[in-house]
Order: sequence, then structure tokens, then C-alpha cells
Amino acid sequence: MKAGPFISRKLKFQGGVAAASIAVSFLVIILAVAISSGFRHAIREGVAAMTGDIRITANSAEVKPIPVHLPSEEAVRALPGVEKLTPVVIRQGIVRSGDRIHGVLVKGLPDRVDSSLCVSIPARLGSILGLGEGDEMTTYFVGEKVRVRRFRISAVHHDLLETDDNLVVYASIDDLRRLSGMGEDEATALEVSVRGEMRTAAALEEISRRIGNILLTSGEEVEEDLLVRSSVSLYPQLFDWLDLLDFNVLLILVLMILVAGFNMISGLLIVLFRHISTIGTLKTLGMTDRGIGKVFLRVASSVVFKGMLVGNVLALAFCLIQGTTHLIPLDPVNYYVSWVPVHVDLLWIVVADAVAYGGIMLLLLIPTLFISRVDPAKTVRAE
Repeated sequence: MKAGPFISRKLKFQGGVAAASIAVSFLVIILAVAISSGFRHAIREGVAAMTGDIRITANSAEVKPIPVHLPSEEAVRALPGVEKLTPVVIRQGIVRSGDRIHGVLVKGLPDRVDSSLCVSIPARLGSILGLGEGDEMTTYFVGEKVRVRRFRISAVHHDLLETDDNLVVYASIDDLRRLSGMGEDEATALEVSVRGEMRTAAALEEISRRIGNILLTSGEEVEEDLLVRSSVSLYPQLFDWLDLLDFNVLLILVLMILVAGFNMISGLLIVLFRHISTIGTLKTLGMTDRGIGKVFLRVASSVVFKGMLVGNVLALAFCLIQGTTHLIPLDPVNYYVSWVPVHVDLLWIVVADAVAYGGIMLLLLIPTLFISRVDPAKTVRAE
């Protein structure tokens, strides 16, 4: 049996506050990682629902129809990460209910199975205008002349990016084609959807650039006049906000490592002071300073690991509750979403745990320097 592990099992860590701080620190770290990941997924999903990950439109200040099927469609679909192309028809509209009016974006989708002139409205619009499922909604479309349509509300949905200036009403693409005088092979935009892991700013910009190159070099006149824009260029403020959020998470990680580390340093120093005679005895028996340091680091490591487990369990329990009940709300005007989003990414949680655990253990090397200052002759004689 090795002496180091045997001795470390006999020592007890005297530092309840330090142990509690470890659990709290890991709780905060995992929550920060989960909430940051939740915001990334929620906002990227919300943007994808409104505009697609990449949008292809006519390169014109006016809304002009483009073909549903492009000559280079297969080449675009073959790009890594591209999942599908969806034709949509988009019109600006004004909704009126009694004396109240509000501007909306009406988006015609091909996969809606509702009957003609049925729409789904955002909950925020319903709250503003007092509309709900089953009500009729008068909508004015402004163009060369004002067109009026009376829709029936078949559903009320919750958009993740549901702000007063960004309310999207979903309708049938056929209804909006008839309204706009378009044929079945025309749309105002083609929305390109990519795989979830490709919804980073860099990946979206790269795919957008490659699609633009395909259309520009195809030799087809209809494609040379098209404009390709990623959701990053359409909503740069959202992706900048996500970058700032990631920086805040990194800052929280560093602060929590320092807080937990210095609390553990004080706790480990208490253990070292209480076992000065033990350190002197071990030195007398021939154990090196490094070997003795490993003994006490094993004791501290056990406390850190247990605190990490407790913090992880509490954080994951919170994520489960918040993810299913949306217990903690947010103001979408300031945070873009209506509740605190959480997303458990096991890989990032493991990475955060490993970095925090390693950082704390590195800080605990500082108090072990005290061991070299212990004189076995004095401590053993005093004992």
C-alpha cells in the first residue's frame, strides 16, 4: 500500500465555508454556461424562424419576385451544412382592431396547412390589440394601392424574438401570392436553412459567401441579380450581443475560480497548521516536501471534487425546472427573449468543470509551499 493515499484518507479537511464556496462557485459556473448556451440557441433559432439562416432576394430596393427554383439550386443544396431552401413571400402590413393599429411583417410559408386566409399571430400582437384564436383580423397592405384582407386567427404563437417592432404574422404562401399577383413558381425570398452546429457567425458568413459566388459565376442572368445575406448581416447587433455574453461567461468563470481557489487556500492552510507535527514526523521518516504536498492536495482535491458534483447537480436541476416551466421571465425588449433560456451542452459543461477544477488545484499549490518551511526538529521536539 502506498503511504501517500493512505495518509490522505486519514486526514480531514477543516473548512466548511471553503467547501460550500466550491459548490456555489461550480453552481454559478454551470448556470452561466447553460444560460449562455441557451441564449445562443434561442436567438439563433428565433432569427432562423424569421429570416432563415441565409436569405436570397432580388438585389433591388423594391420587393420583386424571384424564381422558386434557381438554375444553381442543386449546387447550393450540395454545400456542406445546407439543409433546405424554403420559398417565402413577405409583405409589410398594418393590423387594425377597433381603434388600435400596429405594424407587422406578414410571412407566407409553403408548409402551412390551414385553410385560406388563416394566420398565426404572435402572442405579443394579441396582447397589444386584444386579439385571440378564432378572432378576425383586418390587415392593410400598402403598395401601388392599398389592399385589405380579413384573416381569421387560427393560432397564437410565441416567437423568441417577440419585440414590438419585430412582430411576424405567419400566413399561407398561396394567400400572399394572390395578394401580390405572383405565380406559383415565384416568391419574394428563398430562405436557406443550415444545420444547428453551423449557426455561428463565421460559418454563416462563409456559407453566404459561397452561395453568392455560385450565383454570381453561374452565367445565368436571373441569378446574377440576386442578393445573398446571412442572418449575421441582417441582425449584426444580435450576434455582437452574443459575443459580449460569451465574454461575460468567461469573466464569471475566472472570478469563480479565484473566489473558490482563495477560499480553498484558506481552508488548506488551516489543515496544514493543524497538522504541523504530522508534517514534521513525515519529514523525519524520509518523505519529501513534494510527497507531503501531494498528501494534502489529495485531501483538498476530494473536497473540490465533491463540491463540483454538488454544484453540477444543483445547476442541472435548475436547468430542468427552468427549461420546462420558464419560471424566470425576462423583458424581451432588453434581452430579446421572454424567459431565461437554458441549454445543457454536456461538452461545454465538462470543459468548464475541467478548467475550473484545474484552475483551483493550481491555486492550491501556493499553500503547499508552507511545507518546505516546516522544521521537523522543532515540530517533533515540541510535540
